[in-house]
Amino acid sequence: MAVRPSIPNRDKLATMFSSFLKTLPQISIFHNPSSPTSVRALAMLRSALSAPYPPDKQDAPPLQFNLEVVERTPPTPDQIKTIMSYLGTKSSENTPYSAFLSAHPSAPGLSEQPQTAAAISNLAARTPEALKWPLVVDWHGGRASVGDVDGVKSILEGLRQRRDGEGTKDDVNRPGGWFS
Repeated sequence: MAVRPSIPNRDKLATMFSSFLKTLPQISIFHNPSSPTSVRALAMLRSALSAPYPPDKQDAPPLQFNLEVVERTPPTPDQIKTIMSYLGTKSSENTPYSAFLSAHPSAPGLSEQPQTAAAISNLAARTPEALKWPLVVDWHGGRASVGDVDGVKSILEGLRQRRDGEGTKDDVNRPGGWFS
């Protein structure tokens, strides 16, 4: 009969090492400082890290997440594909990539719209005004927002719910992020 060696403070060790498994959510903002919406979204993300969240609840702690600010650089084609999967498809859109295009005069017309993730990335690199800014992505939670402050609020609310241990119905069918 094999004797199992006793490990002193086994529970303490398990707790200590399990903390390595807990990672902070990774939020990226593809930011264009010339876009007022992008500036508001970045301020909102930074505030959620440094002040009580939600802001109207002064006894609440700030949110905890890693914030990556990618300034004036569009997502790569692979990142765009992942963001598309987080956004889901909307039947009202003419092409799946039209969600990324702004109403700016430099944006292509309906017949000229890019049909691939690489084409969107290339267009945004050549003509930043053609893209809706910001693109905010919760890589762990599988959520994204394109050109929309309300979408950023939704991402932050999802992080708050996770922090506060509140489950959501959306989490059941949500695809996992890159790091989950």
